[in-house]
Amino acid sequence: MGAWIDNEVAGNKTTVLPYSHAAGYEACARTELIAGSDMRPEILVKFGERYGVSPEHHYTDYQEMILKERPDILSIATQPQDRAAVALFAIEHGVKALYVEKPLCASMAEANAIKAAVEKHDVVLNMGTNRRWSTGFAAMKAEIDSGKHGPLSALSINHKATVFNTDSHWVDTLRYLNNDVPALWVQAYMPGGDEAFVGEQVIADPHCEGTIAFANGVTAYLLATDGAPTHHAYCEHAELIVNSGDSRYELWSYHPIDESGADRSLTLLDYTPSSATLRLIEDIVHALDTGEPTRGGIAAAYANTEILFGLLESHRRGGARVALPLVESDLAFAPNVAPRQPKFAVS
Repeated sequence: MGAWIDNEVAGNKTTVLPYSHAAGYEACARTELIAGSDMRPEILVKFGERYGVSPEHHYTDYQEMILKERPDILSIATQPQDRAAVALFAIEHGVKALYVEKPLCASMAEANAIKAAVEKHDVVLNMGTNRRWSTGFAAMKAEIDSGKHGPLSALSINHKATVFNTDSHWVDTLRYLNNDVPALWVQAYMPGGDEAFVGEQVIADPHCEGTIAFANGVTAYLLATDGAPTHHAYCEHAELIVNSGDSRYELWSYHPIDESGADRSLTLLDYTPSSATLRLIEDIVHALDTGEPTRGGIAAAYANTEILFGLLESHRRGGARVALPLVESDLAFAPNVAPRQPKFAVS
């Protein structure tokens, strides 16, 4: 996600480029990509060639980069267990805005530390749960918020997803569609998930099925089903469906539509696809310009993290409901995963 994922998704009709952080800064009229950090020097060489960043602005030590370059915006596209240290150092050393990959971090202790630092230093933050900046999901949300289909009662995502890598996306999307209403409790079952827990360590990213109960009476479901992700929003008089496999946003209306008494009609939602990554970066720039909050922000990122760890705690407690706010969790995500080799060119 830092610089190369565009090459992996090129030609995918569900993704509008730019997609990676670096490509997003390159495309944004208000940002200049000035430096990069990676522990692998050979990756930095390729990064510099692709994005026009000269060798004197390559760093294997992120702290040195922050202290020398003094960036306004810092992207953090590391593994989850490294993000908190980078974020906290950046905040304490004058970085004004953070674009942090999802999940926000690897434990609730880290989430609390990041939240406190962001609020203390008034730092702008967005987390890379891109659907929050998707024009398609914005059209879906506008239909829900219009009230013309009756109140929202339930949401679901059908996808065989893992907690940190993918449910971090889905939980944020569900919260976004429900106007970021606080969750009251969560409950989860993780097929094969017992092997992911070694004491307080979560050594693998388990698949998850779960329920999220929101304070406004809306219930959301994470359903571990095969196939492309499908989102559902259930209102009193309509169901909205997002078929992510082909980026089709459907509105199924239950209103009678003609004299024949037909009670179900299909409308395709009208929207213009655009790059969610670019919109996320533009949101950060707008916040720096105006002082207005971003569409995501630390509150959304923190709530997302709390739900993820609540789901893990629920499974560990035998599927019991876990009340939120999450009062205590010592779990820490600590996978032993080797870094992926970037794809430097489109095949």
